[in-house]
Amino acid sequence: MQLVVGRVAKSHGVRGELVVEVRTDEPELRFAPGAVLKGRLPRAKSLGEYTIESAREHSGRLLVRVQGVGDRSEADALRGMVFLVDTDDLPPSQDPDEFYDHELEGLSVRLADGTVVGTVNEVLHSAAGELLSVHAAASFDGVEPSGEPGREILIPFVTAIVPTVSVAEGLIVIDPPEGLLDKE
Repeated sequence: MQLVVGRVAKSHGVRGELVVEVRTDEPELRFAPGAVLKGRLPRAKSLGEYTIESAREHSGRLLVRVQGVGDRSEADALRGMVFLVDTDDLPPSQDPDEFYDHELEGLSVRLADGTVVGTVNEVLHSAAGELLSVHAAASFDGVEPSGEPGREILIPFVTAIVPTVSVAEGLIVIDPPEGLLDKE
């Protein structure tokens, strides 16, 4: 499985630097000189390989140079490209309270009493923090199963609401405040 670690927002300057929106907690490792990342352009099916020449922070943004990109027009051609790493190449987390997004996707979400709420579809990263995008189970919404995923429920991924995560058991237990799971 491929994991996005950055996205090219635009070019910077005339020497081919890329402004990269960082999507990793370890940009100094992922974008270190000599690191080789896979890259996929928007709507492309194939991946390319990009070797990092340099990376530096500038005005709160990460500016990256990759081998083979030497001017603004070549950098502009990479706008929208996502940089990817293979999840098999990632080391296991040493902190039991830290998870990769892909480890949470597909886990069953339940209330403390065992009621099935749904399944984690995606982890959303917002300025306010992380959210679990959960597709509600048909039984939770009180409708007959149709094979279609249920409505989307956004659950703040904070300890007060998500006290238990067990990747090994494929389970997340939530303790939602009143109103969080309401349909409207």
